[in-house]
Amino acid sequence: MAAGKNSDPEQKGWWQRFWQSPKTKYLLWIPAGGFVMLVTGAISLGSVNYAMEETNTLEFCTSCHEMGAFVYPEYEQSAHFSNQSGVRAVCSDCHVPKDWWGKVVRKTEATFNEIPSWITGKIDSPEKFEAHRREMAESVWAKMRASNSATCRSCHSYDAMALSMQDRYAKRRHSSEYREATDKTCIDCHQGIVHKLPEVTAE
Repeated sequence: MAAGKNSDPEQKGWWQRFWQSPKTKYLLWIPAGGFVMLVTGAISLGSVNYAMEETNTLEFCTSCHEMGAFVYPEYEQSAHFSNQSGVRAVCSDCHVPKDWWGKVVRKTEATFNEIPSWITGKIDSPEKFEAHRREMAESVWAKMRASNSATCRSCHSYDAMALSMQDRYAKRRHSSEYREATDKTCIDCHQGIVHKLPEVTAE
């Protein structure tokens, strides 16, 4: 009887050959290694996400001496801490982007800029903190302007504003016509909402 069309192993299609037992046991390490890499990657990604969320909490942000002693008391007196609506904005709501890559960039910046400053005691006294207040404030303002105040607008939407309930001054500045004409963003008008403004120095 004539041999079947696919009786020769060399004639089998790639799909059948794929599911054949490997001729050498070492090839089993390829799928096993892939599985280990997949699990390791998932655990690593989960750990990074967990760490980012834990370092976004108010408790973490105010756990160091500088933030707890100099910044938290200012925040505690602000409308972001206590207000009629009962909605509280914590440090990360204003200072950390909402998108994943934005968070990664911000945490990386903190690792290489803010942690060394904390270790060296750059702002570990009221006098040092006040001496650097303008530098720190202007750095934050610049980042907010660069993102068109994205963190502000993650809570405050122009579309959701009831302009009819605002006074004439606020209504004009929140209008799309004013924003387009001046190219201003939230932080240009709303500095000092939470933190004390830097002292004006004589030029």
